[in-house]
Amino acid sequence: MASSTPKKKRTLPGIALWIILALVLGMVLFSLLGRDGYQQIDTEQGLTLLSEGKVEQAKIIDGNQQRVDLVLTEPFVDGDTDKGKQVRFSYVTARGEAVVQAVEEADPAKGYTDEIATSSWWTTLLVSFLPLLLFFGLFWFLIMNAQGGGRAMQFGKSKAKLFNKESPKVTFADVAGAEEAVEELDEIKQFLVDPQKYHAVGAKIPKGVLLYGPPGTGKTLLARAVAGEANVPFYSISGSDFVEMFVGVGASRVRDLFNTAKENSPAIIFIDEIDAVGRHRGAGMGGGHDEREQTLNQMLVEMDGFDENQNVILIAATNRVDILDPALLRPGRFDRQIAVEAPDLKGRLHILTVHSQGKPLAPDVDLEVVARRTIGMSGADLANVLNEAALLTARSGNQIIDNRALDEAIDRVSMGPQRYSKVMSDRERQMTAYHEGGHALVAAALNNSAPVTKVTILPRGRAGGYTMVVPTQDRNYQSRNELLDRLAYAMGGYAVEEGIFHDVTTGPGSDLQNATKIARTMVMQLGMSERLGQVSYGEGQDEVFVGMQSGQGPQFSDETAQLIDEEVRRLISRALDEAWSVISENREVLDRLVLELLEKETLNEHELAEIFRDVRKRPLREVWQSSQGRPVFHDPLVGGDPAATGSESSDAGEYVQPGPPELPHPGGEGPSIPGAPREPGPGEQG
Repeated sequence: MASSTPKKKRTLPGIALWIILALVLGMVLFSLLGRDGYQQIDTEQGLTLLSEGKVEQAKIIDGNQQRVDLVLTEPFVDGDTDKGKQVRFSYVTARGEAVVQAVEEADPAKGYTDEIATSSWWTTLLVSFLPLLLFFGLFWFLIMNAQGGGRAMQFGKSKAKLFNKESPKVTFADVAGAEEAVEELDEIKQFLVDPQKYHAVGAKIPKGVLLYGPPGTGKTLLARAVAGEANVPFYSISGSDFVEMFVGVGASRVRDLFNTAKENSPAIIFIDEIDAVGRHRGAGMGGGHDEREQTLNQMLVEMDGFDENQNVILIAATNRVDILDPALLRPGRFDRQIAVEAPDLKGRLHILTVHSQGKPLAPDVDLEVVARRTIGMSGADLANVLNEAALLTARSGNQIIDNRALDEAIDRVSMGPQRYSKVMSDRERQMTAYHEGGHALVAAALNNSAPVTKVTILPRGRAGGYTMVVPTQDRNYQSRNELLDRLAYAMGGYAVEEGIFHDVTTGPGSDLQNATKIARTMVMQLGMSERLGQVSYGEGQDEVFVGMQSGQGPQFSDETAQLIDEEVRRLISRALDEAWSVISENREVLDRLVLELLEKETLNEHELAEIFRDVRKRPLREVWQSSQGRPVFHDPLVGGDPAATGSESSDAGEYVQPGPPELPHPGGEGPSIPGAPREPGPGEQG
């Protein structure tokens, strides 16, 4: 079977090649057979031979070819060339009468005749059908290339790839940091292996499993692990492979894919990036006639048409579950929806352990310390950290990956490579040191901020310098005070530039963007404003799905929009005042920090802790209530107070790695300022 497939693919191209070769050979033979032994001479030479009586026989030919064929009494020599006794010359219509008269006057011994030239049947056939053959040949060639060669009439055939059981397998043991997803998918495998176990208790096999989560968290890796674990046919295809330029191809490929899986059941179908074909219907410019919508409709029909005893399960992956069609997500189609999120500390340690296999680590390397420094990173980020560390080690000529290489690798993945070629003046270095020092000082003086782990004035990526504020542990929630602290140390660089240099640069540009995003999230989505109350305004404003929301207007009035702007401005203004107060109260500490930065350029957590030992902490904020008329409860907590026992640090938080800044940033990028609290990330921004 394995050897028969290539032969079938070569059959049609082989036939076409033989047809082309036959046409070329026929044209060559026709050209050779068409030669009758007559040599071409000039018209003047032919008339001279007629007038001198050297012509034994003549033939006048008219029609599409106007010529005279002559048989001479002796060979004709043209210079050094012997033309022989058979020659011909051509003439134009205007000289026709003169040529005929010359032949009549010559009166050849064997006489003369005339005839009308006609094309042979072979020539007529070539002229009539050769253009059509060339056209269809070109069309056939284009179709074969577009369809992968040899499948010109198989537009609607599925492009799904059948997993090769002989290839190196990825198993569940290779998947780290997603234990819940592994457990769910392992059960799916058991459904196919031993369905009677579940039928005996009245359980039905799930028809579909949807894996969703941020990019790089291992959704496709989980599907590959299922393929490696399951001893059933596994068909994988990308969502974009269904739709082509030809109408109806997508729906036909869906039918073909599901029919193939049913014929080989029990089987698993995996569709990667299903959002390419499963987007919300009616959310585009093509309406119901959109080819993508027809493909989705066919997929919905096929998923509903599964017979309970056919044992075909559909697994799909996406990072945009919010834009999928509701009919696709309902029970009966995707019965199970598994979130694959960024790993926690235990998951990160497991991922680092898996990807460190085969890499020589120094004895003093502690992967748990690396895991604590990479809060919010996805599995792909962590794999990239170890790979970057290995590349840096090889580049430096070392054989062992040490902590220095890992530290640099974390910075490269978080902020980009260091720009050694960038030259900064003494004034710019001083301003960058004060800017980053302002961020670090304000973060150190606040009561709900995560600890400052690193400050540098070395340019990296698009940042002129950066400050790392990394939580000590994973957290699922953030309090209002923690968000206010983030706003305050975000404005630390701006406060320093305005207060000390009496001017501001483009440096705080990304700081203002991130602070505005946090403040707007607090006001619009988290109900942390007294004036606006506990109402969520404008859901999903961060990521607009054009097809669904292009025709929608604001979900609030103009007066509310003005009030939102005022509240956002008030929060940022208060944060700037708080940052200004911290810098005023700790100017000596700031100057000491700047001197150390100018000398060492980079300060680690221990060096920063020594400098911040004398920082004056800010007083605790007053208890906040959304309405002053409500009572404040002071009763003790049941079950004890975790914060009092130190089991849950108050400086931990959920942090996000924002996108790259858009403004020039000579003074540094600022501290770790995440976006909306619902979007976890590494927590490192310069």
